[in-house]
Formats: sequence, structure tokens, C-alpha cells
Amino acid sequence: MSQIASPFEFHSGSVPLLISMPHSGTQLTPEVAQGLTPAAQALPDTDWFIPTLYQSAEKLGASVISANYSRYVVDLNRPVDDKPLYTTKTTGLFPEILFDSTPVFTEGKAPSAQDRERYKQQIWHPYHDQIASELERLKSAFGYAILFDAHSIAVRVPMLFEGKLTDFNWGTNQGDSCQKSLVDAVTSIITDEYSQVVNARFKGGFITRGFGNPGSNIHAIQLELSQDTYLNNEALAQGRYELDSQKAPAIQRQIKAILKAVLEVKLP
Repeated sequence: MSQIASPFEFHSGSVPLLISMPHSGTQLTPEVAQGLTPAAQALPDTDWFIPTLYQSAEKLGASVISANYSRYVVDLNRPVDDKPLYTTKTTGLFPEILFDSTPVFTEGKAPSAQDRERYKQQIWHPYHDQIASELERLKSAFGYAILFDAHSIAVRVPMLFEGKLTDFNWGTNQGDSCQKSLVDAVTSIITDEYSQVVNARFKGGFITRGFGNPGSNIHAIQLELSQDTYLNNEALAQGRYELDSQKAPAIQRQIKAILKAVLEVKLP
């Protein structure tokens, strides 16, 4: 069994905040790359440019973990036993369909069960182990830890939700994954330029639900950001993913303000 190198990038910070980016990766294993449909080869369901949007995080002292591999290899925000997180239609640990409901893999060319077991052992588990280890380190150092799970998605995904997505979509597993003061802090800092909602279609994936435990002083919150807030729409219409020269800097400033607000929250 070949060894997968560097399943993620990690930076250890100096404040009680860890930012997770499980869907920003674009690397593929040979088995996945050879089987993707032409549509899937463009990696359309990637959380594009999330590390760039959150580039202020390390300067603020936050720890950061970002996936190197695409969600088409293994989805790090799904439980390893692949139990559904939502009652509505969605994708699983090993996505078989794109967000437009078309196949990820050419018929008969999906990775084998043995390959997928290797992805779990060499990508999924190391990513989650690193999160667990870092949260324990931060909790030991500060008395509590905050996990901020950073995502983005296309503004229209009929398979997942109707109409146009709200700009900022916060998820706290219906309030179970973090203290209310953290939600109040992030929602109060959003400018009137953007729309936002809490625990609507996106209530937090497995990372938020699995690690968030306010009773143990570990607080987790997910942000699903509409890509319409920062991608260039003209390029997108031509099948290219590019940052918009005006929208992206504004979002970067807003995210920096959010992270500052998170760090100012008084938690036990």
C-alpha cells in the first residue's frame, strides 16, 4: 500500500483559535484522477481560495489546518462511517455525484474499496487527529479552545437549497456546538453590505458537530460563505475560478474583523 504524503498543511498558533479548511484541497490521487468525468476534472465543488481569504488568520495568532486533497478523494467533513448528516440530499464520505447531481466518476472507474480504506487511514484520520491534538493543546494553554470551520459554496446549488444562497451561513448544530456569545460576536460584526443566517440549510458538518463541546470548553462554529461574495462572475461563466478584484479584498477585511471578534469573546 503506497503512502500518501502531506495530507494537510498545519500552522500552530498562539491564541485559542484553530481554523479548519477541509474542502480547500485540490490534489488528487492517481486512482481518483484517472476516473473523474470531464466535468469533475474542473473540481467544481472545491471551496475555492479559502486559504487566501483567511490569510489574516496566522497574523492574528490563530492555528490553521488546511486540506491538501480534494473532497473527491475523501470528504473530511463527513463521518468516517459515512452516516448521513442531513435528511435532505447531499454528498457522502466518498462523493459519487457532483453538486449538480451528475457523476463524479466515469462508470467503472471509481477508486477501489482498498484505495478508499487507504484514504481514510492516510488522509481522513490524520486530519481529524491533528484537530483533536491542537484543540487539546489550546484548551490546556488557555482553558478553552475555539474551532472555526471555514467553507464556501456556489451561490446556486439546486440539489442542496432553493434559490440564491445567503452570503454568510453560520452553523452551530442548532446551538449545541458553541456558546451563544460566540454566535453573537460573529453575527454582530457582519456589515450591512452582506446577508447572513444562523442554522438554516448549513447547520455545521461533521467537524463542527464532532468537536464542538461547550461543556468541555471546546466551541465550534462553521461558516459556509457564498462564493458570489468573492468570485469573478464573468470568469465563472466561462468555467474559470478567479478572485474578483473588488469583492475579494472586501471579504478579506470582513473575515479579519470576524476573527478579531472571535478572539475577543470571553469564554469560561
